[in-house]
Amino acid sequence: MTYENPLAYVLGLEGMALMRSFTGEHDRAFVEARIAEIRRLLDDPALADAAVDVVRVDTVEGYRIWSQTYDGPNSTFSYDEPIVEEIVGELPVGVALDAACGTGRFAATLAGRGHRIIGVDSSPDMLARARERVPEGDFRLGPLDRLPVEDAAIDLIVCSLALTHVPSLDPVLAEFARVLRPGGHVVISDIHPEGVARGIIPSLRLPDDRPARVATYHHRIGDYVRAALRAGLEVRRCEEPREPGAEVPEPKDPPREPGSPGPWDLWPWVLVDLAPEAARAAADGAPAIVVWHLQRAAA
Repeated sequence: MTYENPLAYVLGLEGMALMRSFTGEHDRAFVEARIAEIRRLLDDPALADAAVDVVRVDTVEGYRIWSQTYDGPNSTFSYDEPIVEEIVGELPVGVALDAACGTGRFAATLAGRGHRIIGVDSSPDMLARARERVPEGDFRLGPLDRLPVEDAAIDLIVCSLALTHVPSLDPVLAEFARVLRPGGHVVISDIHPEGVARGIIPSLRLPDDRPARVATYHHRIGDYVRAALRAGLEVRRCEEPREPGAEVPEPKDPPREPGSPGPWDLWPWVLVDLAPEAARAAADGAPAIVVWHLQRAAA
């Protein structure tokens, strides 16, 4: 169970913005506006008792619920797909593993490029969707740290938006190295650690309507590098794309009453409306995701 307090979240944004002003990014007027806004937020009765207790669920339970809507509008896809497709487009065709394949988003892309597809996921519900999407694929149930794949059987691994859900990167990247052929490639995309730190964590509703989030872990950029090197994988490329212009999403549906924290299902996105200038300053220049291209050394 986690405790989510919208007032605490917005005050955190204010604090991040003020730290940036302390290092010279903003002027006195900005600082005074932030302090005045903090006073207003602290006195806002709509935020005084708006906190929510949120259930933390594992990926099997979370993605069982999410599988029906996972392929709906998802802005994250627009960040990782161009970079991942650019990288894999330059690699030779072979046996490709879509690790944590979900509904088969990248399995379909790889199959379209001529790869023989193996997909692995811990969610039976996601695998059922993937099999419908890519009927020629070989989809298997299993966890990322114990892949049901033979040693040195894979030319290319793609793993998208999954490693933030594992508590440790080392066993997963060691598994990737085990199943890769010498010279094989790994392409990983993940929510950027700065985004995880700002609460960009999948939300869902349990069957009894209680709010829940999929268990998510904060892996720093250096954690990926160290885990890759320990597994014998070389870092070939790292990209940290961000949305040009305004980095703060502004969902407007359903509408939010002025001064209220809005529906929990849209937290933290709608919370930025409570302090938009501070939110923009806090997120300015922050990457949305991180994409890695790794390679196992040739024999």
